[in-house]
Amino acid sequence: MVPKVVFGEGCFDQLSTILTSQKQEKAPFIYLVDDTFKNNTQFLDRINLRFNDKLLFVSADEEPKTRQVDEMVKNIKTEFTYLPSGIIGIGGGTVMDLAKAVAIMLNNKGSAADYQGWDLVKKKAVYHVGIPTISGTGAEVSRTTVLTGPVRKLGINSDFTPFDQVVLDPQLTKGVPKNQWFFTGMDCFIHCVESLNGTFLNAFSQSYGEKAYELCLEIFLGDSLSEEESRAKLMMASWHGGMSIAYSQVGVAHAMSYGLGYVLGTKHGVGNCIVFQHLKEFYPKDVALFEQMVAKHNIQIPQGICKDLTSDQMDTMITVALGMVPLWENALGTNWQEVITPEKLKALYLKM
Repeated sequence: MVPKVVFGEGCFDQLSTILTSQKQEKAPFIYLVDDTFKNNTQFLDRINLRFNDKLLFVSADEEPKTRQVDEMVKNIKTEFTYLPSGIIGIGGGTVMDLAKAVAIMLNNKGSAADYQGWDLVKKKAVYHVGIPTISGTGAEVSRTTVLTGPVRKLGINSDFTPFDQVVLDPQLTKGVPKNQWFFTGMDCFIHCVESLNGTFLNAFSQSYGEKAYELCLEIFLGDSLSEEESRAKLMMASWHGGMSIAYSQVGVAHAMSYGLGYVLGTKHGVGNCIVFQHLKEFYPKDVALFEQMVAKHNIQIPQGICKDLTSDQMDTMITVALGMVPLWENALGTNWQEVITPEKLKALYLKM
């Protein structure tokens, strides 16, 4: 679990105080910041760079990749004599995952691709802080960092992955474009659905999942919240949803979305929505609620993205999805292969 968290409007300004106790002599803090803030001088002025601290802008246009992590780690080690005092990620899920992965790989040998899987990391990560500027992915609280590697899209899942400190400031999510707000928020909703309907469900994950699910219904189907209340509650839904899957697992939508992401580069939240609309067989009640949310907010979900796939692309997509064994076991139990076959997945993908 994340050991330290602060929450509240404006709490981002506590960052300098938080980092003071972690500063090591001559060792910089490295800030990975979503490049949407590149020209936002008012925001950047609130980041108090000191001495040899470095700010790196990161594009979130594509899903994070293992080679991207490797390149960042190489550049940091080349530029600085000392390991950083810490890595601070400021942005959405892409930046959160990159910050976690870079912090891990600064203290572990090899490529980030070597650690895609469960509990493969041997050494503690460099101190790292997560500051989300959009809510829904749960990346700020989860024990995974999802990366696209040379042969698969899979997280570095380990006890060393979670942030040492998280700063939850709802003010930072102000102005997020509507579509991005929706697709990322639906990532949270689908986390809850897959956790609460999974075979791995336990009292711990259920308590977090139920609260996040309740908040999602209030945010996306209710009419009584102010914008300020909605931002704060979605940030809490993201946190609780992330905690729920940290102690259980996700399911069918995420497994299939990983296939879309690996082959087509589909953004994670969008991919989840593309898949989820076709999963009435598995989550009938919640797909109906999802359809209500889509209609209420007038969201257009991409259609026909798989219609021109080559046979090789389709085979790769199916292989990636089938490789997500813990997700299928959570969704359908240990006999999941009796239900989910390559033919079954192909039929579902062809609907998308």
